[in-house]
Amino acid sequence: MNHSDRSNNTAATTAPTPLIDQLDHLGNPYRYIDELLSRQPQLDDSLIRNDMLQTLSFLTAYNGNQATFNSYRREVEKLLQWAWFVRQVKLSQLRRQDLESYLEFCQSPPAAWCGHSQVARFRNIDGQRQENPAWRPFVIKNKTSSRATTELSQKSLQAIFSILSTFFTYLLQEGYVDINPVSLIKQKSKFLQRRAYQEPVRRISNLQWDFVIEQVERMANENPNEHERTLFIMQCLLGMYLRISELVSDQRSSPVMGDFHTDEDGNWWLRVLGKGNKLRVVTVSDDMLSALRRYRRFLGLNELPYVGEQTPLIAKVRGRGPVTSTRQIRYLVQQCFDLSYQKMCADGLMEEARELQVATVHWLRHTGISEDVKIRPKEHVREDAGHASMATTDRYIDTELRERHASAKYKRLKPQ
Repeated sequence: MNHSDRSNNTAATTAPTPLIDQLDHLGNPYRYIDELLSRQPQLDDSLIRNDMLQTLSFLTAYNGNQATFNSYRREVEKLLQWAWFVRQVKLSQLRRQDLESYLEFCQSPPAAWCGHSQVARFRNIDGQRQENPAWRPFVIKNKTSSRATTELSQKSLQAIFSILSTFFTYLLQEGYVDINPVSLIKQKSKFLQRRAYQEPVRRISNLQWDFVIEQVERMANENPNEHERTLFIMQCLLGMYLRISELVSDQRSSPVMGDFHTDEDGNWWLRVLGKGNKLRVVTVSDDMLSALRRYRRFLGLNELPYVGEQTPLIAKVRGRGPVTSTRQIRYLVQQCFDLSYQKMCADGLMEEARELQVATVHWLRHTGISEDVKIRPKEHVREDAGHASMATTDRYIDTELRERHASAKYKRLKPQ
């Protein structure tokens, strides 16, 4: 029987155990795999060892960007879990039909593979790294469903295709596999759609933002030690449309207060190391400068930063040093969205609140850009956002869609 027709029903009904830790805990790959096998005796050494060596070598090449490493680890680890435990094959044995079966599996994974919140893969217990039994490869929002029955968005599918194609291209170049099965299904794939229209930008409405910022300001006033930082983070994400990775410290950079600076005209800017290791400066508005002053007063600092100041831009609430986890910031933002959703529903605005149930951190960036292109030259918005091309910025301009719909609004089904 062809291996592409086999599946392991037992594996599909058993919760997988995490395989790949954070970069700073990987160390020597051979030692890491030995320790993994000793902790997880169910793993087949002959099946996984060479796959893991190649995978760790591939992932550690992204040690300069924590967000990219996390994205690649997430998709590659899911594929490994499926190949080893469901298909029971090595990476070198996967073919086009296997990858198609895997994509179908991703669109409706079994309940045992699904969780309802993001949790760390590993934890420190008595000084040792231990697998977190609460971790699952897939996270679904609908807590009443036992399966993730909602199909993956086109954006998610494209991300999977892109990452896995890069992974197999690396394995092909290393001589570990003889084909790239992902590239064989990309052309005219039933999974990827080609659109003749521009997908609308996902954002929260101005009404939703009013509730969110009001909720965060209340949290900051009632519990400043916890939430003055939360307020400043939310203001940075919308007011300067920063990416979440641009707020935390990682191997590439460590954002500090000294990144705020003035020019010879007294205008304030923020230096940001963004996507693709591109350095840019972001305009700091008067409102954003007031937000910075408030946050620094709370921290017991002078109202404005000085040249070369090394105070972390986003510091830990407990302990010393900068925040290094994007997960922590995602949690704070999600908490603000959830509380605002509850408040809107309590005020009888359930219909208007719906998007807050699915909103993500990145929606704040989209919202800030969408509002700015209404009142600022799009060239200026492009520079602040760090877009590689004007076409990306143009996605946020919905004037043409409004005009197009207005011209069709009064079309008659019975032409006169």
